Amino acid sequence: MDMLQRLAEEIKKGADSVEGVEVKLWQVPETLPEEVLGKMGAAPKSDVPIIKPSDLTEADGFLFGFPTRFGMMAAQFKAFLDATGGLWGTQQLAGKPAGIFYSTASQGGGQETTALTAITQLVHHGMIFRAHRIHIWSWHV
Repeated sequence: MDMLQRLAEEIKKGADSVEGVEVKLWQVPETLPEEVLGKMGAAPKSDVPIIKPSDLTEADGFLFGFPTRFGMMAAQFKAFLDATGGLWGTQQLAGKPAGIFYSTASQGGGQETTALTAITQLVHHGMIFRAHRIHIWSWHV
């Protein structure tokens, strides 16, 4: 299980503890061939179901999680969101609350720019989001 799935599982535990909340975990389709994934040393795929864009219409809200790749969401997640154009055209996701979480392999891995670039998809769909505060620690000598 990779770090992002661990984060998703913990978020699910917390949300499941709220009365009346039902949480479903999904993963987006993989876009890379198995041969490439093997050479990359990618974590094995979990048994979490693969989502289709139409599955989004059933949800009341979303927490999207994705790994950071060079300051942006991973291409697989971007490809999934690109496939939601039909939902955008009919505004089927408008007014639904949405949030994001992400992981990266380094301290300067682009966390802030990932959040910034991910907001555009939420805004185009008319989803409701609230930015979280970013804590910046400074050292004084």
